[in-house]
Amino acid sequence: MVDAHQTFVIVGAGLAGAKAAETLRSEGFTGRVILIGDERDHPYERPPLSKGYLTGAAARDSVFVQQPGWYAEHDVELHLGQPVVHLDRVAHTVALGDGTVLQYDKLLLATGSEPRRLDIPGTDLAGVHHLRRLAHADRLRHVLTSLGRENGHLVIAGAGWIGLEVAAAARGYGAEVTVVEPEPTPLHAVLGPELGAVFTDLHAEHGVRFRFGARLTEITGQDGMVLAAVTDDGEEHPAHDVLAAIGAAPRIALAETAGLALAGREEGGGIAVDASLRTSDPDIFAAGDVAGAQHPLLGVRLRVEHWANALNGGPAAARAMLGRPVSYDRIPYFFTDQYDLGMEFSGHAAPGSYDQVVARGDVGKRQFIAFWLREGRVLAGMNVNVWDVTDTIQQLIRSGRQVDPEALSDPSVPLPSFLD
Repeated sequence: MVDAHQTFVIVGAGLAGAKAAETLRSEGFTGRVILIGDERDHPYERPPLSKGYLTGAAARDSVFVQQPGWYAEHDVELHLGQPVVHLDRVAHTVALGDGTVLQYDKLLLATGSEPRRLDIPGTDLAGVHHLRRLAHADRLRHVLTSLGRENGHLVIAGAGWIGLEVAAAARGYGAEVTVVEPEPTPLHAVLGPELGAVFTDLHAEHGVRFRFGARLTEITGQDGMVLAAVTDDGEEHPAHDVLAAIGAAPRIALAETAGLALAGREEGGGIAVDASLRTSDPDIFAAGDVAGAQHPLLGVRLRVEHWANALNGGPAAARAMLGRPVSYDRIPYFFTDQYDLGMEFSGHAAPGSYDQVVARGDVGKRQFIAFWLREGRVLAGMNVNVWDVTDTIQQLIRSGRQVDPEALSDPSVPLPSFLD
């Protein structure tokens, strides 16, 4: 039973944490709500950091989840710039870096993830960057502007979503860009070689140079500044700046030290939670990037790092904290914008889980929908420069029904007809 004397603490003031606090209030919770973040900025959304804000198309203020005054107006206590350094499950307390100890009745861990670091010489040079936080984007936006003005070179380690979006932004500023990727195509594990090649061609047309099948082994510099990036094939690539975009790791240290159950590596890691986003401790929940959630529809444990999971997972966890019945079965969804290509991806198709990829439309013109199938059932769908189809794709995934792959590839067959 939830009452007005209870205290709900949210650790992590990103999108998931901020939306959880918002939901607690909108659902009528009148107890104490405390939102703790280790950054000094108010809660913000992360997609603009590699998209609109980085490219200069969006203002800095547009990234924030709420206006700064919203939190006081809704009696949400903010502790910004304060890491949580200890979680005591027995005492139901969290300790902050400044020594403050806060009691909780229910706790939400929305600690997110952090960029993986390059383990090579030279990463301490001033021109080596990561992109995860607003402060990173502030700095990188300034760097890209300077590189474009001076015809400078940016080397990006990793051809995942962040690496490609930053490459597109950098070319928009006029910077020279080289992307180093150990796989044979961008996004190889997600899209496979055929559809990964779509992004190779897109970026090559805009002047990006790729070095596939290679890894960075050293970043060289002088007087603390980057001069070049060296790959394991012995090639030296001129560079004024280097971006490490080799993935992210869930921030589980607090949960691990407290003895909460963790998801396995093969499940994507993170804090293990059930379909209601509850951890192995009945008074602690987890949401967003850090949560390895048992998906009730897909039947697997997933850790999803994308915006929509934070947007929807935070509110779901808040409702579960309030004792409401929750079964978090959202279809994983993410999107990207690169140059003139807009894409939405729905579903989950891990390598080896599908037996067929079907394209509907013109792949060469980058206006198509791709479907990942297993035994005729749609596991995932990606629409590229084709709009207003996401709901239908997600309904196809949810239905679990078999479809005719040949008909699915035919644009003259209406997509909703596969749901009839």
